[in-house]
Amino acid sequence: MTTLENGPILSATNKSDKMDKIVSLCKRRGFVFPGSEIYGGLANSWDYGPLGTELKNNIKQLWWKKFVQQRDDVVGVDAALIMNPKVWQASGHVATFNDPLVEDKETHERFRLDHFLEENGVQVAGMTFEQMVETLKKMGLRSPKGNELTEPKKFNMMFKTNLGPVDDEDSKVYLRPETAQGMFVNFKNILGTSRKQLPFGIAQIGPAFRNEITPGNFIFRTREFEQMEIEYFVRPEEWEKWFEYWLDQQKEWCKEIGIFDQAVFIEIPEADRAHYSKRSIDTEFKFPFGQKELYGLAYRTDYDLKNHQEKSGQSLEYTDPQTGEKVLPHCIEPTWGVSRTFLAVLTSAYDDSDPENITLKLPYKLAPYKAAVFPLLKNKPELVSKAREIYENLRKDFMVAWDDRGNVGKRYYSQDEIGTPFCITVDFDSLEDGAVTIRNRDTKQQERIKIEEVRGYIMNQLM
Repeated sequence: MTTLENGPILSATNKSDKMDKIVSLCKRRGFVFPGSEIYGGLANSWDYGPLGTELKNNIKQLWWKKFVQQRDDVVGVDAALIMNPKVWQASGHVATFNDPLVEDKETHERFRLDHFLEENGVQVAGMTFEQMVETLKKMGLRSPKGNELTEPKKFNMMFKTNLGPVDDEDSKVYLRPETAQGMFVNFKNILGTSRKQLPFGIAQIGPAFRNEITPGNFIFRTREFEQMEIEYFVRPEEWEKWFEYWLDQQKEWCKEIGIFDQAVFIEIPEADRAHYSKRSIDTEFKFPFGQKELYGLAYRTDYDLKNHQEKSGQSLEYTDPQTGEKVLPHCIEPTWGVSRTFLAVLTSAYDDSDPENITLKLPYKLAPYKAAVFPLLKNKPELVSKAREIYENLRKDFMVAWDDRGNVGKRYYSQDEIGTPFCITVDFDSLEDGAVTIRNRDTKQQERIKIEEVRGYIMNQLM
């Protein structure tokens, strides 16, 4: 792998207690909960709580605004989770969407072979499955419990289910392992209805499912996850230009959400690229548990449209409206993981330099609450009434928290910990001068602002 910029690769063993602190904050403050917790949980299943739901939605909304709403060359789609199984045969997933699996013969604990070898000091980049198997045997490795391992095998990661009441081969379908194919199979429909000309893209945000052998590291690797993805269709001779363009767009996104300083851009060698990719660059992030993949960028050539055209018998060619020339477009695919973005944003924003005042320095656009409104004293009806009036007015435009617990200092600390950018306090002077005190999360500075100016002040900060 080649590091393109932003520093050296971190070892996966370079851990700290920062991850434990982030996980604790997520549970304590309602960002992320263990899934099915009252029943003992479900391995690597996570539910997003009230604040986590807001943060995740803000990430998706900001992405959609940037890459769809504010562009003329990208349109959206929301494809079905369950598709005709012929889609996955044509895309190559049935034959090639495999991870190498090895199992402890005694405990039946399962491991991904490439990860298992890496944890035992082997550099697996560029290795074929057969080479990994040979390396495992030469090293005589046993499971972490010291038991003998089974013969490695390939494990298809797609979740299988059955459509309808009969459980047989004819009813077998798959939960989609990626969002991309829903865009490729709708290429003809979108081309006919949107009248877009090359180059243009199709965007989608939605869940995908992969039966991972060894999920873990909190929400980083899960079996159910969301993707934000674009399939950008170009003329074959222009692919390099657009590949570089979308790499720049991914870098801009990293800067906009405050994670660029911890991002590393890696050129993926041919042996490690997906079967459909002629060039790939991964955006990796320096998580507390090591440097891991965050985003991907791939040049998929005409692999997908060509295969779906051949297997379906439907023409997926693009006809140039000026020249009448027919061309099968090539595809540049930038892809972003939602939960990994969520975790990267939390990692970058978490600041415990003052242990008495832990602060999530989230970008204002992503913060679950944009402001919190306090009455100085909750047992003074006149203060509560004025604060409620401000609160009700502000929440028409963005998410606002109401907080009247304890003293104002404790409320500040509480809002800092969940990333609220501004705290607004209504005091006795407010009833006389029509102004409130606004405190900034990051600078801790306070200023007096007229009540009628509060909305505009915050809106300007969010731009």
